[in-house]
This record gives sequence, C-alpha cells and structure tokens, in this order.
Amino acid sequence: MAKVPFLKDEFIENATLCLLDAYGRDHGGVARPPIPVDAIIESHFKLTLDYDDLSRLLGIPGVLGATYLKNPRVIVDQSLDPTEDPSKTGRNNFTLAHEIGHWELHRHLLMGNPLQTSLFGDDGRPAFICRSRSNKEPMEWQADRFAGFLLMPRKMVLDAWRARHGELRPYVAEAEMVDLSAKWGLGKDERPTVGVARELAQEFCVSGQAMQIRLIGLGLIVTGKPEPDLF
Repeated sequence: MAKVPFLKDEFIENATLCLLDAYGRDHGGVARPPIPVDAIIESHFKLTLDYDDLSRLLGIPGVLGATYLKNPRVIVDQSLDPTEDPSKTGRNNFTLAHEIGHWELHRHLLMGNPLQTSLFGDDGRPAFICRSRSNKEPMEWQADRFAGFLLMPRKMVLDAWRARHGELRPYVAEAEMVDLSAKWGLGKDERPTVGVARELAQEFCVSGQAMQIRLIGLGLIVTGKPEPDLF
C-alpha cells in the first residue's frame, strides 16, 4: 500500500469544506443538516452506490465499506442499509462519508503509482476496504476524521447548538455520564452518550457517539476525561 502522509486536522477539515463548496456550486448549497453524502457519491463524484454482503463478497469478516477505482463505485455492507433498518442511518452515513474521505484524501496515492493502480485496479478487488475494528491504520483514521468533519461541519454544529441552547456555553457532562454508566451497568472504559448529543445527532442524521465526539472536540461538551478517536 502507498505510504500515507501525515495530515493535520485543519487540512482534513478544510478538505471537507472545499468539497461542500464544490457540491454546492453544482447541485445547490447545503444550508442545513443533514449532509447529503449519498448524493455527493452519486451525483457529484458520479460513483455507483450499492449495498451487498461484503463479508461474502470479499471473503473478509467485518467489512463495512469498500471503494473501487476501476469501474468506480462504493459498496456498503447490507447490514447498514437504512431502507431495511432506519436505525442504521447514522452508521450508514458515517460509512458513506468515510468512503468519500478515501476518495478525496487517498485516491491520488494509488492513481499516481502505476504499480498500485495495477494492483488495486481489478474490478474484483477494491482499493479501500474499511472494517469495524478499533486498531486502525493512518489511512483509516484520516478517513474517519474526514467523515466527522463532513457530516458535522463546524458552523452548522455551532449554529444548531446556539439555536437549541441560546448560547455556546459548554455542557458539563460528567455527572450525567456517571449516572448513565450506573444505570446501564457500563464498565469504567465504556462511555455513554449524553442526551444533548443524542438530540443533536437526530438533526444531523449521525450516531449519538459520533455527535458526542464532535461536540467534545468543539468544546461544547466537557467530560473531564480523555476522549476516544472517532470509531
């Protein structure tokens, strides 16, 4: 696999803003959430978007998304299809945004290298295979960061928070987290999602966990503890 350069969060976040600007020029601006990640894939990038049993298709367990360069397309595991299970909408959107992250941040690493293009250009083998696991390579971590910034743009989140709370004062969540952990019997390393994050997540069509991590990153939720990476 091609060497992945280090990318600062500022670079990745700016890349999502540039993409939204480009999408807006061609298809109308995105003034409010949710971000139309499926339309970005199909209408802006002109990629085919399908759902399939990726574990069966690729012979690899736990695959959530795959992106192909030749015959360009994105395939998401059928378990995340929101038309079959609306409760998976947030996780599906994050997976779509993650694949967009690969297309924007990493595609050139393969396309610019003839050896890599040959290796990953066959229709039967995707260039990017994304699994549900905690130990992630830099390429996967970067695509996760891209997904979070794309689905929850800073200005939209700040505006939504201000509309709900009247100001940008942070919510101190430590006490609620202690109560929820006790109520749900969570271990000390497990982190519950607080109510303000779950509510805002519905507006952005993301998971409560993803929204909570974004709000913590923006300083709008304070927990007093080190925070996990996005998925």
